[in-house]
Amino acid sequence: QVQLMESGGGSVQPGGSLRLSCAVSENIFNFNAVGWYRQAPGKERDLVADINVGGRTRFGDSVKGRFTISRDNAKNTVYLQMNSLKPEDTAVYYCRANILSRQYWGQGTQVTVSS
Repeated sequence: QVQLMESGGGSVQPGGSLRLSCAVSENIFNFNAVGWYRQAPGKERDLVADINVGGRTRFGDSVKGRFTISRDNAKNTVYLQMNSLKPEDTAVYYCRANILSRQYWGQGTQVTVSS
């Protein structure tokens, strides 16, 4: 059973930074991509960023230039560095890994941006 363990969420003021971590129970190169999605109350779950097996990254339009994604292959961990956070970044952030159409999700971690 694949497990994804997220950490690093919390509360921060606008303009602040947070780093999320997603530790995967298997070799991350077993997956087509590993990344982050988020869901705010009453909204759909949307892509934040992901990184594929070849190292190519994708970002949601609203986070481009502010967020970066990276991975530590030895630790099977993917990181999301979030800078210049805005109140509209407030959401539950979920780690996702996929092998073709099969998806695996973490339990989610809350990020709250508020003054």
